[in-house]
Amino acid sequence: MSQDLLVEVRDDLMWLTINRPERRNAVSPDVLSGIARAIDQANAERGTRAIVLTGTGEAAFCAGADLQSGKAFVFDYSEPRSGFANLFRKARQSNVPMIARVNGACMAGGMGLLSMCDMAVSSSSARFGLPEVKVGLFPAQVLTVLQHLIGRRKLTELCITGEPIDAQEALDIGLVNYVADDVDQALDALVARLLDKSPAAIRRGLYLMKNIDEMSFEESMAFTESQIALFALTEDAKEGQLAFREKRKPVWTGR
Repeated sequence: MSQDLLVEVRDDLMWLTINRPERRNAVSPDVLSGIARAIDQANAERGTRAIVLTGTGEAAFCAGADLQSGKAFVFDYSEPRSGFANLFRKARQSNVPMIARVNGACMAGGMGLLSMCDMAVSSSSARFGLPEVKVGLFPAQVLTVLQHLIGRRKLTELCITGEPIDAQEALDIGLVNYVADDVDQALDALVARLLDKSPAAIRRGLYLMKNIDEMSFEESMAFTESQIALFALTEDAKEGQLAFREKRKPVWTGR
């Protein structure tokens, strides 16, 4: 395994830490492929309840592409798909919740990593931005995962001015769930409210949410009315309803 990405399982959580502080945790091919492999691993192991994505240190969550390398935008044009796009596809298919722990600057491709996650908590000192226009580029792939999170006017402003926003504004526009001086305290509080819920409901629920995102109203209705019956067939659904009637805490099997 490359040291560019640290993978650690802590109880029910899989922690993915971009470990390139000398490059402000800019992405590398090893970072992209490592996150993709870890998502596959987490989805294959029922014991993993959530994936936490963060960066080493306090300066940066992820600064995006490594412009210092001079190879950040060098592609193999014989391949129809790129590494970053493939990672976004992989995250889209994940039924394990992904949480971004934004510990510092979140810029350019880092905004893509943030946006591909299902939820996010941020340090109050973090800053967010899409500065690609400053170097003659545009956050093209990032838009696919970012465009449904925030309003069009603010998105356009971020893209065409390249100017950053602070953590409070990121919270105000819906880019993150929580902002705190102690980012780990906010993360722990969010995770605690996830871990006591049905693993099966969360797994199937994320599958449902991601599939209806681009459906028309009638397509979504047809899909969800079939899915609700499948929710009810799970062991967790039966246990949850029984525990409700018996006025006790449910004991989840995740099935």
